[in-house]
Amino acid sequence: MLPGDGVGPELMHAVKEVFKAGNVPVIFDEHHLSEVQNTASEEKLDRVVDSMKESKVALIGKIHTPMEYKGDLASYDMRLRRKLDLFANVVHVKSLPGYQTRHNNLDLVIIREQTEGEYSSLEHEAAKGVIECLKIITRAKSQRIAKFAFDYATKKGRAKVTAVHKANIMKLGDGLFLQCCKEVAELYPKIKFDTMIIDNCCMQLVQNPYQFDVLVMPNLYGNIVDNLAPGLGAVPRWGGSLGLPEGGKAPSSPCCWCPQGARHPFAQAVGRNIANPTAMLLSASNMLRHLNLEYHSNMISDAVKKVIKGGKVRTRDLGGYSTTSDFVKSVIDNLHPHYG
Repeated sequence: MLPGDGVGPELMHAVKEVFKAGNVPVIFDEHHLSEVQNTASEEKLDRVVDSMKESKVALIGKIHTPMEYKGDLASYDMRLRRKLDLFANVVHVKSLPGYQTRHNNLDLVIIREQTEGEYSSLEHEAAKGVIECLKIITRAKSQRIAKFAFDYATKKGRAKVTAVHKANIMKLGDGLFLQCCKEVAELYPKIKFDTMIIDNCCMQLVQNPYQFDVLVMPNLYGNIVDNLAPGLGAVPRWGGSLGLPEGGKAPSSPCCWCPQGARHPFAQAVGRNIANPTAMLLSASNMLRHLNLEYHSNMISDAVKKVIKGGKVRTRDLGGYSTTSDFVKSVIDNLHPHYG
């Protein structure tokens, strides 16, 4: 368990309370890794990596990356991904009954390659006032993420995969990614394959998100789209969960990690007991499913969904006045019917 920054520790406390109430057979090896709280170092990072390799699964809060350049371009979050080769980021955007949003009954999956692309941390000042930032696209990693997307679609009974790109402008980089997706698509004739330029994809997601099933894309586009999509028809900022990967681990990856969907630490809520723990609880539920603890996974996710659907206990981000503690208590109260 890596609580992360901001409200991360409070959300992790909520998870531990729910796990305790539900008699979930999980013991957490807790590590505090934070760049903004000066609790990050190479030695601590190595300990975290060793722990993750041993347990093969992790529950992670948002590790905030400061804007300031302090001599190292790669964040600790990125270093974790690279050290463990966590190449596939899976976001399942699914509407939760009981909360009215722009679009309802959404069910789509965003798969993002997260070890190269624009986030390769290869920047330098070529001349004074001129920065070069290199985007890396390789055939091997493009084929790997494309195969992962089609394998995921096959396993989950999905009918369509859309490759999202900007090959009309980045003809070589995104062109290679698109070509790899097309090559892999030919190996899966039962799954419909489509392509879409990233800017059009964003517009289409807002206008008609129901046309999408599984989307696969390079790093930067995925980072943007997996924040845009949950705000359309799931509870804003977190709908569903974010992890590597949902329901199973990537073929060559040593472990699976399950972070929450929100991509910021919500620092202004620290200590105020107002954060919404839904994302972290659903991510924890996904983690349990990955561990084949189906009963406990369903017990927790069902309880969370009952609280949302009931509408009586809602945190401020959902238009209510309930506290984090109120929400957790309500979830725990909804665990018990499963024991009857």
